[in-house]
Amino acid sequence: MKKLCMTALASVTLSFPANAMDSALRAGLMKLDPQTRLEQRCDAEVLDRITHDDRKFKADRVVAYAFATPEMGADAIKSPGAAFRSNGQWYRLKFKCQTAPDHMEVLQLRYRIGDEIPEADWAKYNLYD
Repeated sequence: MKKLCMTALASVTLSFPANAMDSALRAGLMKLDPQTRLEQRCDAEVLDRITHDDRKFKADRVVAYAFATPEMGADAIKSPGAAFRSNGQWYRLKFKCQTAPDHMEVLQLRYRIGDEIPEADWAKYNLYD
């Protein structure tokens, strides 16, 4: 149930620009436990940045734990084994994200896009179209 809720929230989050959250979205994020809020806020930010930094991508989903378990800090997440989906294709991704203590404002984000993930490997890593 928690995973379903997080997926739904991520979908809602992605429909808004990262820097222009409305009050309903902000209220929804504030209802999450702090660790989930941190992950959701950073996931949304990395997808937004990928889409805006390189117009060939239309990033719509991220899996922070696809290839490795993310390292969670009090106000930061380091995800060396993430994946993101764009235009129906999955790509490897690494990112580091730091937020304010309430996990609503992203203070720093660095990411690196890796290779395309072959469709034959998607099921192995719980990636889907």
